[in-house]
Amino acid sequence: MSDLLKLNVNDHVEKKNGLSYLSWAWAWAEALKADPTATFHVESYEIDGQTQCYMDVNGTAMVWVRVTMFGKPMTCMLPVMNSKNEPIPILGRTFKDKFGKDKTEKVDAFNVNSAIMRCMTKALALHGLGLYIYAGEDLPEEEEKKVEKKVEEKTTKAPKTDADIELFAKSVIEYVVLAKTQSGLKSYWVANQEQLDELKVKRPELYATVVESFKAAKAALGE
Repeated sequence: MSDLLKLNVNDHVEKKNGLSYLSWAWAWAEALKADPTATFHVESYEIDGQTQCYMDVNGTAMVWVRVTMFGKPMTCMLPVMNSKNEPIPILGRTFKDKFGKDKTEKVDAFNVNSAIMRCMTKALALHGLGLYIYAGEDLPEEEEKKVEKKVEEKTTKAPKTDADIELFAKSVIEYVVLAKTQSGLKSYWVANQEQLDELKVKRPELYATVVESFKAAKAALGE
């Protein structure tokens, strides 16, 4: 699991409606590389006397998928949703589309299959593969530490020349973009207080840019 946690999956992630989705085919291929005996199982349920691959939850459908790797089963659930990530009623619903025409959506083979494969990928995350995506982070833990270390190495010495000062300011802004919490931003500012003070004196315009980057990052984190 530790190796899967370190794997950078960003090149195989797609963005849709503000959410990140990992390619299920690529994810399963990586799972088989890590454990050739890996398996996944879709749970079945009785609905109106028929066996279905989803559970009825207050009139909407929920799929459950169990992924077993290294002899350890992990189970995840996921609603069957439309393109707006809204649960779809099993019996369907009719609404007006953007052209004013009636449109009906209901649970069908396509959206159930999509939910199952997305749920399988989510279960793989419980084994470590792409888990950081669900935590809202941009890089796996090991890579994030490498980036932070690289930035810190650039900013350990107080800048002397104009080139050093510009490199320092650039490095600070790079770190600010990668920061995950407001507390992390504050700690970084305190750790580099001496260099920042020197930047304020020697290059006030660059200092102002750095301050604005901190403010923007703090607002974006919204804690």
